Amino acid sequence: MEVHQTQIEGCFIIEPKIFEDKRGYFLESYNQEKFERLTGAKPFFVQDNESFSVKGVLRGLHFQKGEHAQAKLVRVLDGEVLDVAVDIRPNSKTFGKVVSTLLSSQNKKQMFVPRGCAHGFVTLSDTAKFSYKCDNFYNAASEGGIIYNDPTFNIDWILHSEELIISEKDKVLPLFEEAVPH
Repeated sequence: MEVHQTQIEGCFIIEPKIFEDKRGYFLESYNQEKFERLTGAKPFFVQDNESFSVKGVLRGLHFQKGEHAQAKLVRVLDGEVLDVAVDIRPNSKTFGKVVSTLLSSQNKKQMFVPRGCAHGFVTLSDTAKFSYKCDNFYNAASEGGIIYNDPTFNIDWILHSEELIISEKDKVLPLFEEAVPH
């Protein structure tokens, strides 16, 4: 496993070692001991989630507030997405920074998104199956979000706005300035 620090403190891109031959492939998708040694992070994952999306579906930017904040280890089992994290920790030296990376069933990369970051993705392939581990349970009362097209971040979602499929709930998320205390 190779671990690459991103421009967000505590956010990592993880590339597994893939053993491939004529039968197919094998990879270790998670090893707690190696993960902790290479990242310094010590999440205790308590919930696994999976979503299926068609091309153009944009989910995000979401986060959990306070004691219900979640770190996530995300990956794509089938298809391709652009995965995005935004540091919303006011006391972080990388506050307001954005990281985006392509995650796919082909490259098998993962992204570790630490607590205190908003997260979202857009499906670039015809369909995508997205899987993620969380280190805290979901709590509806602690939900938060930032509108995907906030000009503060100017995120390039790759697809044109008319190609995006966004839930009604996500279309009315607030701007960063309103959603996150500074």
